[in-house]
Amino acid sequence: MILLGFAALLIAVLCGAPLYVVILGTAILGFLASDVSLVVIGIELYRIADTPLLVALPLFTFAGYILAEANTSKRLMDLMRALFGWMPAGLAIVGFATCAIFTALTGASGVTIVAIGALLLPMLVQSGYSERFSLGLVTSSGSLGLLILPSVPLILYGIVAQQVNVGESFTIRELFLAGLVPALLMIIALSIWASVKHRSIPVTKFNARQVGKAIVAARWELPLPIVILGGIYSGFFAISEAAAITAVYALIVEVLLYKEVAIKRLPAVIRESMIMVGSIILILGSALVLTNYFIDAQIPQQLFEFINVQISNPIVFLILLNLVLLALGAVLDIFSAIVIMVPLLLPVAAGYGIHPVHLGIIFMANMQIGYFTPPIGMNLFIASYRFDKPIVDLYRATLPFMGVLLIVLVLITYIPQLSLWYQHF
Repeated sequence: MILLGFAALLIAVLCGAPLYVVILGTAILGFLASDVSLVVIGIELYRIADTPLLVALPLFTFAGYILAEANTSKRLMDLMRALFGWMPAGLAIVGFATCAIFTALTGASGVTIVAIGALLLPMLVQSGYSERFSLGLVTSSGSLGLLILPSVPLILYGIVAQQVNVGESFTIRELFLAGLVPALLMIIALSIWASVKHRSIPVTKFNARQVGKAIVAARWELPLPIVILGGIYSGFFAISEAAAITAVYALIVEVLLYKEVAIKRLPAVIRESMIMVGSIILILGSALVLTNYFIDAQIPQQLFEFINVQISNPIVFLILLNLVLLALGAVLDIFSAIVIMVPLLLPVAAGYGIHPVHLGIIFMANMQIGYFTPPIGMNLFIASYRFDKPIVDLYRATLPFMGVLLIVLVLITYIPQLSLWYQHF
């Protein structure tokens, strides 16, 4: 009977069954083989439904869809250019910063490439940057905001890691604090490299009037990151409260003040955003059921014992971890990678003394790079389709950016204080 079930599951995989079906099917077969009652599935699904932080996912996602629907990307781009365009390679630096902020707000790397890239790519080429560099910047920068609040993947990592409950305890607020320095380090490293490489590119003069116009144009959106970031980092309100404020504020600003999202368009935006949320929650619930089976079967402990026999040095383990995560980031979407791999990796990493927050930052940093890792990184195909360029051209364009970010990844991996700095305050 169990063998027939595994055969049916394999056929379902080959036929392209949804990921949550494969995950849940694996868990069911595992429980049946272990003679464990399937009632445990209902208990696990209720446990995820009872998670207070779960409400932040749909609210932040809806806010991101609203902002992506409006002209937020253009206003943000104009403001960043007015503020930093005078610096050496200023437009490239503007690109890095704008993409990071927009990805953090919308939670979607692909949306950033489509929205920001459409504005940024011609501007870069017209300003004297090579087409290859410009393509590489737009493609690689699309995922830069995954470590910045209110990044939905970072929240999801926190929820999954807290459910696994291995290693030192932490809050989502601490996770967001931990992402600040690594994210800034990535943007600064890319900016320094771009400045050295393109120091001969003409720069624009700083124009206070232009800055004023850009600030006035973005006057309703500028308070959003300030209030949300300040409120969460100061502890004034919780993540779920910040999500509610973000959703309501984005709705009022884009629908009533800017009037760029028509009221009749709202049902479609809500539907699209909740389809995304529904898929995340389905996969998350199924993954937690599978995690329960893993724990019952002591698979993480066995995995740690096996790896510990082969690799006793934490430094070597971290090298192997980065290689595995880079490969996964290129193959799986980030939500699937989190819910499938975190329950397996967290107990193993804890065995090597790696803090769950540090592991989360390493995980997200790898996923950022994995998005444009050849041959099948998601951003490569999105950029290829959006800008009508051969995929091979995108491979060549993104490799230098990958090299810079891999150097930063090594620093993040082997200097835990870059992620755990908040513990000293």
